[in-house]
Amino acid sequence: MAKDGLTAHFRRLIAGVNVKVPLLNGDYVTSINFDNAATTPPFHAVIKEIQDFSPWYSSVHRGTGYKSVVTSDMYEEGREQIKQFVHADAKRDLVIYTKGTTEAINLLSYILQQQEGQAVILSSEMEHLANDLPWRNKFKLDYVKINQAGELSLEDLACKLERYGGKVKLVAVTGASNVTGFIPPVHKIAGLAHHYGARILVDGAQLVPHSAIDMKPHSSKEHIDYLVFSAHKMYAPFGTGVLIGPRDTFDGYEPMLKGGGAVKLVSREFVDWDDSPYKEEAGTPNPLGVLALLTAIRIIQQIGIEVIYQYEKTVIDYLIAGLACMPGVSLYCHSSPDEDRVSIISIRVEGIEHRLLAKMLSYEAGIAVRSGLFCAHPYVEKLLGFSKQDIEYYHKHHEKTVPGLVRISLGLYNTIQEADLFLDQLWQIINNKKHYKEKYNNLAVEEESIFSVKRQLP
Repeated sequence: MAKDGLTAHFRRLIAGVNVKVPLLNGDYVTSINFDNAATTPPFHAVIKEIQDFSPWYSSVHRGTGYKSVVTSDMYEEGREQIKQFVHADAKRDLVIYTKGTTEAINLLSYILQQQEGQAVILSSEMEHLANDLPWRNKFKLDYVKINQAGELSLEDLACKLERYGGKVKLVAVTGASNVTGFIPPVHKIAGLAHHYGARILVDGAQLVPHSAIDMKPHSSKEHIDYLVFSAHKMYAPFGTGVLIGPRDTFDGYEPMLKGGGAVKLVSREFVDWDDSPYKEEAGTPNPLGVLALLTAIRIIQQIGIEVIYQYEKTVIDYLIAGLACMPGVSLYCHSSPDEDRVSIISIRVEGIEHRLLAKMLSYEAGIAVRSGLFCAHPYVEKLLGFSKQDIEYYHKHHEKTVPGLVRISLGLYNTIQEADLFLDQLWQIINNKKHYKEKYNNLAVEEESIFSVKRQLP
């Protein structure tokens, strides 16, 4: 399929691509969503699948009624489809449904703490807080360093694994950075971890929607022991994520969430926990969220994940080339087309505070980006060269705006034409910086106006 035809095909798959949004001047424009790293819009097919299944929707594992059986079968069969998608082991690995990546990592940290709370966990300096905070106060936590470009240092990882002498239980690393788009070599990391007797967790939230992931057989030195990811970042809302890992991790340990559905038998004197994965899924399951994820996986497989990766690469490379030519723009990403990365870049524009720049793009052109620290505070602080004194200052002065970045993150439906509109608007802002800053210094009344327009929309 020709590139233009592919673009049109991808856009037809996505809900909301032609929705018009209000600008500060009262006009309406077709929205441009460059904030896909936070949440993607849904596939039309996902919404239709939910609507079609809704008449059959019932409780999971709770009844013998026909609808309950149908719902339960879909929910359970989904585990096998997810395993096939990431090449997990059909017999040895479990798929545990969660609300998302954050809950999945918290769940794993809770289970591992029961096994060996004095062990060492190696995270890295480039992690999302979801792959940092759950490990704190449970283990001895250390961080693998990053280099000047923001890449994880394999040399430092090997050094730390050697230094701890077999005490490292887990290496917890992102599959792709939500700030720079960098893809660490997770299979090389797995090989290093296994050589020193550790397992590896890959946070796949930013990787799985954009690039192929292969957990590889348990017999492989490059096997990925644990994988987590979220449906809402891969065109499937309704609140589902997964934790995939070996059964032996979970058998015999108390679940993080305790309640109905997690037990076989309970008395006042004892609790017989159910087998995994059921004991990790207390409460009423979310079958519609699972159905949304399975539908999204099916569509991604039909398209081909390599097709998605190459298409997004074309657009992100085009954006990077355009941004690299602009005066006063610093890029926090990899500028070489040969770098292994997903379609995420972050920038800083000299003389314009990050939140203000994001507002300008939205209010002037209907372009949605993300600004701030992106829930990867230590990583962005390091990229920006924060000193300990800087961090302490902002810790004590919450009224001050913490320096940050503006992030552009693409989905499979974004286009070169959208990239051009973004580059043109950013160029206008940079070349008329004084005008725009004066305009936005007195924005309170105008902001109230645009928000009132939003509230009137259906």
